[in-house]
Amino acid sequence: MNLTPDSKVLIQGFSEFIDATHIAQMQAHGTNLVAGVNPGSGGEKLYDLPIFDLIEEVVDKFGQIDTTIICVNPYQVLDAALEAIAANIRQIIITSAGVPPLDMVRLIRTAEVTDTLVIGPNSPGIIVPNKILLGTQPSDFYTGGSVGIISRSSTLTYEIAWELTQAGLGQSISVSIGSDVIVGSSFIQWLQILDEDESTQVIVLVGQPGGDREEAAARYINEAIDKPVVAYIAGRHVPPAKHWRQTGTLAAVIGLDPNFGSVQSKLTALYECDIPVAERPSQISQLVKKFIL
Repeated sequence: MNLTPDSKVLIQGFSEFIDATHIAQMQAHGTNLVAGVNPGSGGEKLYDLPIFDLIEEVVDKFGQIDTTIICVNPYQVLDAALEAIAANIRQIIITSAGVPPLDMVRLIRTAEVTDTLVIGPNSPGIIVPNKILLGTQPSDFYTGGSVGIISRSSTLTYEIAWELTQAGLGQSISVSIGSDVIVGSSFIQWLQILDEDESTQVIVLVGQPGGDREEAAARYINEAIDKPVVAYIAGRHVPPAKHWRQTGTLAAVIGLDPNFGSVQSKLTALYECDIPVAERPSQISQLVKKFIL
């Protein structure tokens, strides 16, 4: 991964998923935003960024691009991402929500073949405090430190960062993998990344109802992760018959397993693997402090 202030970053599309405040915040945080791509707007300037019609035009002018942040209409995400991959961009962040699942299946297959890391969709992105901000996370909530955050949520990601910051616990990196039905990268991928990251001492994993990502993560932590992990599962009081729209699963809906994707299923998996679980966000810092050297 290339997450340094020297990384060249591109924005594809300008919609309700990103605005002038987010652009200014990224630039203030040291992110090297070089240009935007918005077909039909080539030659213009938007938010002080030069705008091009095609990614290949950006590459011709600025050289290889490390990361693209895709903010287009959800039905245009696949085309935008495939254009980025064709231009050899290997880090893709998708802030758009509601990307068609079959489009994500095709994108993930292409990403696997090309060794491309996809974050999102429906993600506020990644922040390495005091170094680089890729997306819409509010940088004021963060401070540099050694706690890594991996989350499925959006706003809850930076709420927990703020809880840690207030407790004097800085963060090494924070990533929201996204909360659409199908997302590009997994808890397992990011657990491996943070387990190998020298600046991270403790990992905070934030889950929510729907799917079995937390259950798979619990098994992986138990088998392969050396660093301490603290977990929090949102939605403890969601009625069992209800499913969060963006994380609903076919298995739960058609009744193959009434417990599939439930909060209780996730908590049980974490407890069985002896992973500390906070009952509320404010408790996370207390559990993290037990592992800080």
